[in-house]
Amino acid sequence: MKLDKIYHAAYTLKDVIHKTDLLPAPNIFPNEKVYLKAENLQVTGSFKVRGAYYKISQLSQEAKEKGVIACSAGNHAQGVALAAKKNNINSIICIPDGAPISKVEATRSYGAKVELVKGVYDDAYNRAIEIQKETGMTFIHPFNDKEVIAGQGTIGLEILEQLEDVEVVIVPIGGGGLISGIAFAIKSLKPDCKIYGVQSSGAASMFSSLKEDQICELQNVCTISDGIAVKKPGDVTFDLCRKYVDEVVTVSDDEVSCAILALIENQKLISEGAGAVSVAAAMFHKIDIRNKKTVCVVSGGNIDVTILSRVISRGLLKGGRSAKFTINLMDKPGQLVDVSTIIANLGGNVIAVHHDRGGEGTDLNSCTLSLEVETRDHEHIKEIREALILKGFKFVDESLN
Repeated sequence: MKLDKIYHAAYTLKDVIHKTDLLPAPNIFPNEKVYLKAENLQVTGSFKVRGAYYKISQLSQEAKEKGVIACSAGNHAQGVALAAKKNNINSIICIPDGAPISKVEATRSYGAKVELVKGVYDDAYNRAIEIQKETGMTFIHPFNDKEVIAGQGTIGLEILEQLEDVEVVIVPIGGGGLISGIAFAIKSLKPDCKIYGVQSSGAASMFSSLKEDQICELQNVCTISDGIAVKKPGDVTFDLCRKYVDEVVTVSDDEVSCAILALIENQKLISEGAGAVSVAAAMFHKIDIRNKKTVCVVSGGNIDVTILSRVISRGLLKGGRSAKFTINLMDKPGQLVDVSTIIANLGGNVIAVHHDRGGEGTDLNSCTLSLEVETRDHEHIKEIREALILKGFKFVDESLN
């Protein structure tokens, strides 16, 4: 890998991509100097177009005539499809059948032929290789390719141009192409800058590989961050990460949901799960960013709107912004009024009520009241619970009494 290649990629991409903004994030990190590299606002809604376009631009005329094939959970697919369209060549994209419909349809809208493959990314990869052997098309790997990595590395050059004294850069990791390019570019020009990678705890293939000092393949992956759900990193990306990345950490789906919610509320930015893992790592103190100029790369914004409400609900629960109470009551008039009055007086807002009489194993004179309540934070939830217990109400979960 040579730095000249990343500079050449930047020159090639200058009229194709957006030089995305570096946005300060004081509302999410009020006491720190944290910035967001908003690749969720990139062409196609993701950084992937950088590597895909640069790779395709370097193909011979003969290779372009045969077309290109790729596999992707969605974002690389759109990048390849757009790059192929701009270069007037045919493209076939193999996509896991569980990918968000919005990403599949967006890929089709750029003119690519889409084949849905049962399983996850790695299954789509195997099918793409089959088609490549049958047709002679050029396979555009989403991460394990030096020209793709060089394209992604242009983000590193932009970060250094936008924030010369950056001290920490936090990057999402799936297969490792994004962080490999960014880490190589930044470490080559500013070796003292720390580069941290973040993976979902349900798809921690690079985390495990670096820990074991050998490439590990996961049996399965499970995460809301579909864009980084990769079972096995590439050999090229593994070697670059081992050399240039300082540490890789993991975050849970609940933590990612909180980060997505924080980006929506405080930055007015939409991020998909894969894009928000960097913010989640900083929010939940997985990385020491105290008093350090920090950049979180928000790598993509192509979240499926059909799951966005579920993600927001999880984020509200995790952040203490909503709570669910289940209480045993005597079945007599006024009980619901008493409970709701206590909650209202403490500033809670009841948004859902379910009243159940005569559940199996309960007293004939009792009933169960389930409430969903809007709250400020975890301390507020604790305050409401304690007030209800003080008034003699008993929670179904006896540990709360």
